[in-house]
Amino acid sequence: MAELPRISEAEWQVMRVLWARHPLTANQVVDALSDATDWKPKTIKTLLGRLVDKGALEYTQHGRAYLYHPAVKQEQCVRAERRSFVERVYGGALTPMLAAFLREESLSADEIAELKRILDDKGT
Repeated sequence: MAELPRISEAEWQVMRVLWARHPLTANQVVDALSDATDWKPKTIKTLLGRLVDKGALEYTQHGRAYLYHPAVKQEQCVRAERRSFVERVYGGALTPMLAAFLREESLSADEIAELKRILDDKGT
């Protein structure tokens, strides 16, 4: 796939279900989302259809049921979303974004050590 599809926030929730476990029928996706959302089954089925149309999901027909599975990897979509966010909000400048997060968030000693390791690795 040349370009990754743009996925809305609601579609992300559907994709997370299918990235975690697939293939699933539409009804299985509805069941998986029933506790986390107040969406009606028709809404979820509409989201599944949109994701198929966008190329994010594919399906196979098994009897009368459609089995949905991701057509794109979660890591690819996360990377594309991260790049889009940095471009939209910070004009593509990574340093101001990282600095803002580091100033505003509480970090554990382990998290700080991991960030230092990553920066050290980048510097070599």
